Formats: sequence, C-alpha cells, structure tokens
Amino acid sequence: MSRVNYFLISLIFLFIVGCQQKSRDDHEIYIGTISGPETELMEVAKVVAKQKYNLELKIFEFEDYTMPNTALAEGAIDANMFQHQPFLNIVNQERRLDLIAIGKMYIYPMGIYSKKYSELQSLPMGAKIGIPNDPSNEARALKLLEKAGLITLAESSDLQLTPNKIRNNPKNLHFQEVTAAQLPRALEDFDAACINTNYALAASLSPADALFKEDKDSPYVNIVVVNNSEKDKEKFEKLMLSLHSEEVQAKAKALFGEYALPGWK
Repeated sequence: MSRVNYFLISLIFLFIVGCQQKSRDDHEIYIGTISGPETELMEVAKVVAKQKYNLELKIFEFEDYTMPNTALAEGAIDANMFQHQPFLNIVNQERRLDLIAIGKMYIYPMGIYSKKYSELQSLPMGAKIGIPNDPSNEARALKLLEKAGLITLAESSDLQLTPNKIRNNPKNLHFQEVTAAQLPRALEDFDAACINTNYALAASLSPADALFKEDKDSPYVNIVVVNNSEKDKEKFEKLMLSLHSEEVQAKAKALFGEYALPGWK
C-alpha cells in the first residue's frame, strides 16, 4: 500500500536514517502528507506523475504536525505537503532546520464554528472558545478572532502569539487549546471554535456555515517543502506540475468545492 500510518512511518524513519540509505533517484520521491483530504489530492498527483513524467511518488501518511518535518530533515522522505509558510518559519526557527517551500498549493480558510449560536454577536460574555494548540495555527486562530472583531492583539510574532498577547477582550472570552484535529469532535464542548477547513469537512461541517472565516487574501496557503540543498532537482519541478494538474484541481473541487482556493494563481 502507498499509505503508511504514523506508527509504521516512525519505524521506517528510524530504519532509513539508521542504515543511512542512499537518496532516491531522479524518478522517485518519498513524500509525506497528513491524514485527510490532502492525501487524496496526492494520490491523484501520483497517477499524473507516473503517466506524464515517469515519476514514482510514494506517499507516507502522518497523523500529526511534527513527524513530517522531522522525517524530511533527516532524509527519510524527500518532500512533504501539509503546512503553510508561517508554520514552516516557526519550525525552522525553533529546530534550526533548513527546509524551504518549492511551490504553493491551496488556501483552506480557517473558520469560527459553533453548534450553539448562529452569529458572532450572539456569543455570550465569558464564552468558551476552542483554538488549536500548535503555535502556527494558534496564532492563525487568534488573528482570525481579531479580524472578526472579538479581540485585539498586541504586536507579536507568530511564535509568541498566545492568549497572553490579547490586549482587549470585551466579552471576556475564555480560550482552551486543543489539538487541531480534535476541535471538530470537541465543538459541542465550546461556545465556538476555530477550525481548519480540512478538519471541518472531515467532520461534515460546511465552511458556508462558519460564523466567520478567512478570505482569499489569507497568507496561510499550503506549500510543498523540501530540504534547501535539494530544491533545484528536476524531479521536484515535475512534482509541482503534477500537483497543479487539471486532474488534481478537479479532485480538489470535488473534495472542497469552492473552499479550496488555488494559491499559485
């Protein structure tokens, strides 16, 4: 099978690095994704890459946001597709990695969702708000809440942006940090929550029903990432052509409707 779960990839990662396996050749790419719809896009790109460019893609499917960059930095995989530039900036800074984006994919707008209220104005004083607990998506959620007019933030980098950086909070909102993937399942426990589109759709939440969401000007476009020392390899050009193909765009429309905004156009 082309997909490998989180536990198996950990073992494979250790084996590959421990044995100092040679780099894949110019006709093969090991690429990491996060479980969910984006892996389905990569499956389509895999077919296109083989048919049009004689390029073999082997997909490794992860369950969290940590392992794909670890595996890439150590050479267990050649590329990954799961993150946006603000997240990559934080990872490179915190862990002193040298990873670089080689192309853009889609913007999946984050939204503010609620099963208790139909408009932002109805949120009560002291409302309990769920936000992602990883640094980049937490900063993204707080900026969304600010844009929605619910809070005002002090100037801060994404790496330092937490609820402690809230300057004005007129409704005295209370924030609880939760793993991004768990927020849709925990939505009933909150008055509202900031949820990424991929997780919202997987939980049968429609972005059309979000109380507020990002627009096409969002800087959080998903990117394809490789090691900086390998960025000029021809096989990565073929990878991006495959990912931007009409076939992949059609699959994105089928999966996300109008809520997958091409970030490269």
